[in-house]
Amino acid sequence: MQIIDGKAISGEILKECEAKVKTLKAGGISVSLAVILAGDDPASQVYVRNKERACEQCGIRSIRKVYPAEVKEEELLQEIERLNRDPSVNGILVQLPLPPQIDPDRVLLSIDPIKDVDGFHPMNVGRAWTGGESLVSCTPAGIIELLKRSGVSIDGKECVVLGRSNIVGKPMAELLLRENGTVTVCHSHTKDLQKIASRADILVAAIGKPKFITAEYVKEGACVIDVGIHRMENGKLCGDVCFDEVKDKCSYITPVPGGVGPMTIAMLMDNCIRAAIRQKQ
Repeated sequence: MQIIDGKAISGEILKECEAKVKTLKAGGISVSLAVILAGDDPASQVYVRNKERACEQCGIRSIRKVYPAEVKEEELLQEIERLNRDPSVNGILVQLPLPPQIDPDRVLLSIDPIKDVDGFHPMNVGRAWTGGESLVSCTPAGIIELLKRSGVSIDGKECVVLGRSNIVGKPMAELLLRENGTVTVCHSHTKDLQKIASRADILVAAIGKPKFITAEYVKEGACVIDVGIHRMENGKLCGDVCFDEVKDKCSYITPVPGGVGPMTIAMLMDNCIRAAIRQKQ
């Protein structure tokens, strides 16, 4: 059994991003990311700080736009429009969750797809599904990199994705299909979930339930990717997979923390660079 070290692999990608940014700067192209933060959610503030640190490491200019929790939707939309028009801004990210008076769909739709570094805009989602050039959701993109850089072949493999969210489950299925995996997507209405999961060569758990995936859900020698992250009563973090029970049955497994999590920010930096290059073409 090999533990897939997301921290180490994300570090490699960040170094690659740093080198790309230096090359672009030498050619007169700078890279920048604008992050909009509304409200005072502590977790959101931590995520934004982590993104800013990654920007600093890669040489990407970071712009933070902070608004109070009572901000009006129209004010955020006006800010996004300003950033859309600003040629010095390559990527726009709205930190979720937003305050309750804000419609997140309306806000995310207002971002120019070419600057949508989260890969959430329907135009980017549609392009991805039809094989076009697009910015792809960062967590699924990071999982593909984890697999490839760990020597896990996707081509022809039976891949099962547990979860159908727009952020992870659906784009994960699309990216696995793109790599010639045979993909099944399971969800809360799936019958015989255990039976389907246990035939997977590559099992991606994004089900949102702590330690839900136990040994009987896992095929002998499978590669298990745990997208979940939950804080237990003792303060420790765990994923959707019961790691201690499953690890000896796998060929590869991602830990929580230190697996999928660090990859999301690394792929965000990569998306910023891709966006900057496309905008200059």
